[in-house]
Amino acid sequence: MLTDPASRISLDPQSTGFAADPYATYAAMRALDAPYFWESANTWMLTKMADVEAVALDKTMLRNNEEFIEDVDRRAQQRAINFHDMPYHERYVQVNLLESEGATHARLRKVVFREFSPAMIARQRPAIQDFVDTLLEELCEQEEVDFVAEFAAHVPGHIIGRVLGVPDEDAPMLRHWSEEVVRFFDPERGAEDKARAETATKEFYEYLLVLLANREKAPKEDLLSGLIAYRDAGQLSQDELVSTAMLILMAGHGSTIDVLGSGLHALLRFPDQHQRLRDDPSLMKTAVQEMFRYESPLPYFHRFATEDTEVGGKLFPAGTRFGLLYGAANRDPVRFERPDLFDVGRTPNRHMAFGGGGHFCLGNHLARLDMDVIFSTLNARFSEIELAEVVPEYKRGLSVRGPKNLRISWKRA
Repeated sequence: MLTDPASRISLDPQSTGFAADPYATYAAMRALDAPYFWESANTWMLTKMADVEAVALDKTMLRNNEEFIEDVDRRAQQRAINFHDMPYHERYVQVNLLESEGATHARLRKVVFREFSPAMIARQRPAIQDFVDTLLEELCEQEEVDFVAEFAAHVPGHIIGRVLGVPDEDAPMLRHWSEEVVRFFDPERGAEDKARAETATKEFYEYLLVLLANREKAPKEDLLSGLIAYRDAGQLSQDELVSTAMLILMAGHGSTIDVLGSGLHALLRFPDQHQRLRDDPSLMKTAVQEMFRYESPLPYFHRFATEDTEVGGKLFPAGTRFGLLYGAANRDPVRFERPDLFDVGRTPNRHMAFGGGGHFCLGNHLARLDMDVIFSTLNARFSEIELAEVVPEYKRGLSVRGPKNLRISWKRA
């Protein structure tokens, strides 16, 4: 009796085994003749680069399906996925730039794109360098540190906070709110996650109202003042201003913390590649790209089909929900030679860590600048960096990827 290969796959993102190594599961799913159906999420999971890329770039595939279903069905869907009875979350998170489509998405994206110009990004380098130098100076006398908790967790929030116009001392609070909100997007979220996400959104909103009032009285050369100007010019509503500010802060926090931790972990797991980078600092840009490919910090997103379509050799009806496993696609051997090898000089490296199409990450240049400055500084300041724990524990879940902690020892150069 033949057994369906898909029945032998157990997708359990909350398990310790999956957290330690999701790529074995992804490889088994990728070996199937058709996409894997994850019944508990009613989602067809895409793991092959060709399929993930095609759906991400397909303009008929939408991040949400609210534009082509009736309102009564939309509310029923919200209840089914537990996205209801969350007034602040529904108002400021479920409708932001990432979640919007069509004309609204294009308008909001255009506003943010203007602000995240190459010139603005380039101007951040001295401030990033100064903050990184100051933080490392405080830590470098310690022989052993938790790189994630004591270093990585402090950097992205301060950087994106400074861009937006948030006081440095508020960055830890913003990180907490961001993590609570983002956690609720995991397909296996629970009631406690929901309560925390709604509370965090409410507190986030109340904080931003005070900050906005201050900027209205005394504008500065920051992104928040720019968004206020767009609102006053009629290009943003007040709710859109708040939701956009929230999204920028959330997007600039957790994923960069995660890729900083997993990026350093990769360098330490592949000491030959770390030494190669030390010997040739010109490889830093390709090394940073490889860090995003090798352990994609946001490995899962979804799309809805608005019309009947063929994906992975199988025909699907309109309304089908697809799971885009960027983390799996970025290890596809059809696209990448020896995909499980971390290669600081890998080129070409057309990965999907920043998504694709209309939802391509607008903050990718700032994230890569952060990484470039940080790892260049680490290599210059420390002659030795080693793991102080053999196997660091990685976060559980499908939507995020990064070590919870990363204990390292180091020696100044």
